[in-house]
Amino acid sequence: MKGRLNLFQAAMLRWRSLHPYSAVHAVHVELPLDALRLSAVIDDELQALGLTGLTLDARRKRYEYAGGPSHAPLAVVNAGDNPLLALAREIERELNTPFESDGALVPFRFVAIDGGASFHLALTYDHWIAAADSIVVLLKGLRDAYLGVAAPRQAPLLLYPATTRRLFRLHARDAIRGLRRMREIAASARRSVRARYPGGDDPGNGFVYCRVDPPDFAVAVRTAKAWGVTVNDLLLAVLMQVLDPVVGERPSDKRRHELAVASIVNVRADFGYDATTTFGQFLSSFRVAHALPPGTSLRELARDIHAETSRTKNEKLYMQTLLAIVALAGIWRVLSPARRQGFHAKHYPVWGAISMMNVDAQWRDAGGEPPPPEYVRAVSTGPLAPLVIAATTAAGVLHAGFSYRTAAFTPEKVAAIAADFRERIALIGR
Repeated sequence: MKGRLNLFQAAMLRWRSLHPYSAVHAVHVELPLDALRLSAVIDDELQALGLTGLTLDARRKRYEYAGGPSHAPLAVVNAGDNPLLALAREIERELNTPFESDGALVPFRFVAIDGGASFHLALTYDHWIAAADSIVVLLKGLRDAYLGVAAPRQAPLLLYPATTRRLFRLHARDAIRGLRRMREIAASARRSVRARYPGGDDPGNGFVYCRVDPPDFAVAVRTAKAWGVTVNDLLLAVLMQVLDPVVGERPSDKRRHELAVASIVNVRADFGYDATTTFGQFLSSFRVAHALPPGTSLRELARDIHAETSRTKNEKLYMQTLLAIVALAGIWRVLSPARRQGFHAKHYPVWGAISMMNVDAQWRDAGGEPPPPEYVRAVSTGPLAPLVIAATTAAGVLHAGFSYRTAAFTPEKVAAIAADFRERIALIGR
């Protein structure tokens, strides 16, 4: 049986024609590394789940998992004195390393960051195959198997879920309503400041890691609840405040005076699939823009963003993005490689995006207690945004992985952005 790529998967194939479009998850494993045993565990689990023998027909947007034995690459790196720093270096390298683009391919690569008494297991995957929730379930199974945790053997996963045509059938009214809102997106894009790429068209990605420890993050979560907003709303507001001085002056009398950021949204629930039984990718996104007039408090900004995100979720306006992807597919064919690089920045300007994942909840839903002590993610920026934060909560810690276009930001600038992001969250409620 062959599956058909959904709209967002097809878009990712277009993005990865410009630069590797991958994602990385890393989980801490509290046992010494035995590389041979770990490699055997990985290969056995992937085969048992049916995630082997993958063939992609990129032109026809079709794929097939044939199953059978397979060998996923596993590299071993010494952690040195700072395992998380070593992990960050490997994540940056992995984000810039391509997978095979067509035909028979292995869409997974693994790196073990060996810390002696324990190690971090990093999984890089070609992003079109899955969203973060599927990878959390996969990594949990691998970690459990290596630790010898007694757990029922996972049956082969459902690998060929219905595509976005099913989504539009189930939510036809919302799709039509979203189509009518397309003018609003276009108008907002025209009011938004475009991101700058002083380094030219280089699509390379850099990576910076930071964390917010449980006491500070717990206060931020309680504050979001008290303000009547979600944690994602709060983080989008913090990101806007951090980017405001980076973007620079935006006179209100100019046409482009708003700052826009995006949020990646998982629409698996709208399809009706469970992450523990169905492997795949069910993503969309939406953007929010704000003028950020002087004196705007974080609470005011978060509540303004919440008003917009609530409307987006209630009316399923993130389907606008999927409808726009349909239109873009036709335009993409006639664009030169250079124009493809700059198309989103010109017509759908955002300065940053957040991809939120609550690993605490995902781990629990997959039968795991307690959650892993550390879980770090990273997502390629692609041509959509110059900066993407993979915000991951695990064991009460907020792990923030900052991927960035090296043509837009220097490592020093992103390190300063990450430090400002962490400090602003730590100061919430004080």
